[in-house]
Formats: sequence, structure tokens, C-alpha cells
Amino acid sequence: MQLAPLYPVLYQLLKPAFPGCLWSGHCSSPAIALTFDDGPHPEYTPQLLEVLNTYNIPASFFWLGACVDQAPAVAQSVYEQGYWIGLHGYNHRAFPKLTPAALKQSLEQTQNAIAQACHLDLAYVQQHVTDVRPPNGFFTPQTLNLLKNWGYRPVMWSVVPEDWERPGISIVTQRVLKQVQQGSLIVLHDGYFGGVDVAATVAELIPLLLQLGYHFVTVDQLWQMQSQHYNK
Repeated sequence: MQLAPLYPVLYQLLKPAFPGCLWSGHCSSPAIALTFDDGPHPEYTPQLLEVLNTYNIPASFFWLGACVDQAPAVAQSVYEQGYWIGLHGYNHRAFPKLTPAALKQSLEQTQNAIAQACHLDLAYVQQHVTDVRPPNGFFTPQTLNLLKNWGYRPVMWSVVPEDWERPGISIVTQRVLKQVQQGSLIVLHDGYFGGVDVAATVAELIPLLLQLGYHFVTVDQLWQMQSQHYNK
């Protein structure tokens, strides 16, 4: 069963209930973020990078540690091209089902995989790769407290077109266009589920969003904009 129509409703309910998460940018800014979960993938991610590079669009990737280990050269390419990197856990397991020790290990394993693949110092990765998106968006208040205590930043979403169900490129595009607004944080997938269409979807989406007056930023830039807004 496709749940795409419910995600905007969930967003409106959850965003005010969990203000410590990054759900979107500010509604007064045309800055939006394209984010990609479940990669890197040896085939789909390079195809996606070609499209992003064609339009010179910044984007953010939330990686599974196991996929980094399976495609280290792709991970290194994404990092070296300057894209923002976040964590999605080592395997695609719901965070609330993990013990605190297992969750911590999952995140640290992913950081270690990134350090090895991208030839980075582990301490550097532990300091700078701290954005975390829970698989399937599943979390509890306890999950968020653990992430905060460990120094991670939880990142959610405001536009979820359910591309992993592969409803078709045109349907995913129309769902995004229907939901997008200033500050939107869009979730697509470049992994084994949804990734086969991701390059074509983004190639269709980007020019349409640019025509509507939006410009693209990273997740980190959304955090910075949020901080600036609250500090005014």
C-alpha cells in the first residue's frame, strides 16, 4: 500500500512535536534541499552524480555503512565532489528496534566505513559527519535523546514522494511538485530500492524546480539557516 498522501500530514503533525529535528528550512526562503538515502550504489549513484553535476546542484547523501563498504570508490567520488554526507545506520534497521549499544555501534561502524572509503581520518569523520536520518523515518523520543547525547543531529524530511515503491518517474515528479514549498527537504533514494529511477527522476525534477524559483542547498546550509532564524 502506498502511503505517499499521508506523509505531508505526518510532517505537519511531527514537526512541531519534535523541534530538535531538522524537518525543513525556513518558509520565507526559496532554498530547498535534495537528499538521497540508502546509497551509495555502484550503478545508480554515479548516474545520479552525472545529473547533479550537469546542473551544478548541491545535494546531501545519507549513507548505509554496508553500502559504503560495498562501493567504496563511489563513496569516495561523492565525497571528493563536495556533496554533504550523513548517516543512515550501518544496515537499514529501524533505530527503535536497536538497543542503545547497537544503535551507537551502527552509527560508529558507518563513520568508520566512510573514513576508510574516503581516506579520511576517523576522528575527522566523527567530528564532521554527524547528521543522522533514521531508516524509514522511524524514531522515538528516546532515539532522539540518544542521538543528542552522542552529538548527532537528527534530520527528517518534508517531501517524501515514496520513490522506493517505483510508482513511475512522472508520478514521483508530480508528487514532489505538489508538495514542494519554500524550505522543503526532499527525500529520494539512490539505493537498491528506488535508485534505478533516481537519475531520470532528478533530471526531470531539477529544471522544473529551478523554473519555479527554487534554489538548492545542502542539509548543513538548512541547519545554518535555521540557527540564524532562531538567533534573530
